[in-house]
Amino acid sequence: MTQTEIEQLFRDEAGRALATLIRLVGDFDLAQDALQDAFAVALERWPDQYPPSNPRAWLVNVGRNKAIDRVRRQIAFRGKQDQLTREIELNASSADEAHEPTTFDDDMMRLIFTCCHPAFAAEVQVALTLRTVCGLTTAQVARAFLVSEEAMAQRLLRAKQKIRLAGIPYEVPEREALEPRLRGVLAVIYLVFTEGYVATSGDGLMRPDLAREAIRLGRLLNVLVPGRGEIKGLLALMLLHDARRAGRETAAGDIVLLEEQDRSLWDFCQIAEGLKLVEEALRCPARRKLTQCRPRSQPCMRVRRIMRIPTGGRSLDFMRCCCGSIHRR
Repeated sequence: MTQTEIEQLFRDEAGRALATLIRLVGDFDLAQDALQDAFAVALERWPDQYPPSNPRAWLVNVGRNKAIDRVRRQIAFRGKQDQLTREIELNASSADEAHEPTTFDDDMMRLIFTCCHPAFAAEVQVALTLRTVCGLTTAQVARAFLVSEEAMAQRLLRAKQKIRLAGIPYEVPEREALEPRLRGVLAVIYLVFTEGYVATSGDGLMRPDLAREAIRLGRLLNVLVPGRGEIKGLLALMLLHDARRAGRETAAGDIVLLEEQDRSLWDFCQIAEGLKLVEEALRCPARRKLTQCRPRSQPCMRVRRIMRIPTGGRSLDFMRCCCGSIHRR
């Protein structure tokens, strides 16, 4: 396995591995340092052997052990060592952990809800998400906010300290406590998707791993808080845009405009799911709160016009037929 392949795998898995390590160790900085230590071990071992069947679980397991080592070296954190050790004993598993993929499924959602705690200003929520979920460096986040790297580092440090000192829980809140954070959560999920749709770091035009993760989180949130038009609208928007991913880029890595894209490369099943969600969103109660959903239906209508898809009640059946014919080719 080459170093380039290892680095790409790490980019794909780092976000969710970090989310799980934060849950286990209860500290952002310790989790980030432990994950970097695990990556260093991977760079040493993986070139000479096959990678583990579940790389993310391997990174979490090694990172967890590295976190223990770091804590043991810091006498001032004896209490944290005991707490971490107990947590590790409860969550003990093999390095591969391929039989327990659901262990990680909600950790990213917990991380996003923590980043979107009402105690943080909107810009802090965005900065934390870019740094922890999207994996951007502090310098890249600073450029996005047009501030110095030192200023952004201090801002992120204060936010992490506030999480620790204020005892902000690393969890998805109860249903009645969801409302104050929902707007911020939707914003950061879309932020994650946007970074995947047009990457601001790395050599590639897109980061499909982040786009897929944002869609996964959108689906999870739609189940967690059913019947909310703004959630359905956001999920529809992401699905409709991501459905064109295969046709958006040339072999040389250049962008292909919508009107010039090869429609046979589009994911028609995903388009059908997005169109259905738009219709569900516009049928949701409290329509005055769904002003965001109406603009989000415009990409859907544009896709229909360009592909000459009928807009009547049978449009979804038509899309399913198209989907079937495309996949048979």
